[in-house]
Amino acid sequence: MPLLVYVSRAKRRAHPHHFKAGALNVLLRVSSVMSNAPYILVLDCDMFCNDPSSARYAMCFHLDPKISSSLAFVQFPQKFHNISKNDIYDSQLRSLFTLQWQGMDGLKGPVMSDTGFYIKRKSLFGNCTIKGAELLQLKDYFGSSNEFIKSLNQNYTSNLASSQHTLLEEAHLLASCNYEIDSKWGKEVTRLFVGFLYESVVEDFLTGFFLHCNGWTSVFCEPSNPQFLGTATTNLNDVLIQGSRWYSGLFENGISRFCPLIYGPPRMPLLQSLCFAELTYFPLYCLPLWCFAIIPQVCLLNGRPLYPKVSDPFFGIFLFIFLSSLLKHLQEVFLTGGTMHKWTNEQRMWMMKSITCHLYGCLDATLKKIGIREASFLPTNKVEDDEQSMLYQMDKYDFQASNIFIVPMLALLTINISCFIGGLFRVSLVGDWDRMFIQLFLAAFIITVNYPIIEGLVVKKDKGCISKLVATHVILATMILLAFCTLLRNV
Repeated sequence: MPLLVYVSRAKRRAHPHHFKAGALNVLLRVSSVMSNAPYILVLDCDMFCNDPSSARYAMCFHLDPKISSSLAFVQFPQKFHNISKNDIYDSQLRSLFTLQWQGMDGLKGPVMSDTGFYIKRKSLFGNCTIKGAELLQLKDYFGSSNEFIKSLNQNYTSNLASSQHTLLEEAHLLASCNYEIDSKWGKEVTRLFVGFLYESVVEDFLTGFFLHCNGWTSVFCEPSNPQFLGTATTNLNDVLIQGSRWYSGLFENGISRFCPLIYGPPRMPLLQSLCFAELTYFPLYCLPLWCFAIIPQVCLLNGRPLYPKVSDPFFGIFLFIFLSSLLKHLQEVFLTGGTMHKWTNEQRMWMMKSITCHLYGCLDATLKKIGIREASFLPTNKVEDDEQSMLYQMDKYDFQASNIFIVPMLALLTINISCFIGGLFRVSLVGDWDRMFIQLFLAAFIITVNYPIIEGLVVKKDKGCISKLVATHVILATMILLAFCTLLRNV
């Protein structure tokens, strides 16, 4: 394999390296002068090819004369070799790849998903051809390498001399940390792409969004045999860190000038714009969930009804909305080969993520927008720990997570347990079951779904238990705050 080359790009503090998008652009440039192949496979470092026929599947689409001219990339789903039977952390993102990506495939194609896709090189550069006088202009976009700019011709033939020394010199130039200075790399200029885009830490979403805005399409391909396998996160801390980074990047796109609801509709179908918008604003789930986890419970403790009585005809509307939402999710899980246990895990992780990484992602993106924080990229630890892996395979939660994640979960669970017990006592004395039933049920539902947190605090004695010191401080502070709110109301 004479063209198998390991590339280590140069990094200096004085030059922004643009995280993963910067690495992809370095590989894009170096490969242009090495082989200049028309199609590129992008894989994360923790993934491997599980079936060599993946290229054949992708080329069936890329070489199809009916769609080839507009097809930018073929996306395969992310699969993992170390997923447990019930996937307690929802690491495989079932709803994305079995529902949303297939749904978007019926429009103009799914979102670029960071790894496991074959992309057409030409789609990342636009329709660039060299006509002598344009060479200097193209250097403003693509940098100073004449050989790289020559490679932009659509014939994709090697333009370098056969000298190995010349080849290596050019590759070193293209991988240098200062090559992109005074160029347009990482930016979208009208209909001309200059590599993977730098405007967000989720470069895959933004690059895929602009490709679709510029008229390119994509295809979702999911053969029965997984084509690529990776290593999933097997502990709660890494899951929430990874989620915080993703949701920060997604929400950052939603509040930028590239908002899918504004930038998208003139350039792509409305339904497709709404699909992109749903992904960017998904972290906003934290707002209603925090409200549902606090307001009805505090009102229950203080004897204030928020919902219709059970005997009221409007009670049926609330019951229908709640049950239809749960049953729809349950149906989706069953249709994709899941179980009741899997459904419960997804409900639980949705709650955990909404009150932690959804919230922190929104805050992080907002702080970046107003200039208080700089963009950061904290990679997820994929090194397998034997004890953590054992707990994960046994469907036992590992609560050795950062306090920034544990504190809100414990606080909200304490509020729900305290208000449920206090509300149950009040209702038993007053006999007000008819008016308070929904609020009692809501608190009981949240407590039941999040039972593993109680187990991690009270029952677990292994490495994955919750720190008693942290729990004591959080519970005491929450109880004092609840008591203060109750006294303030009575005054």
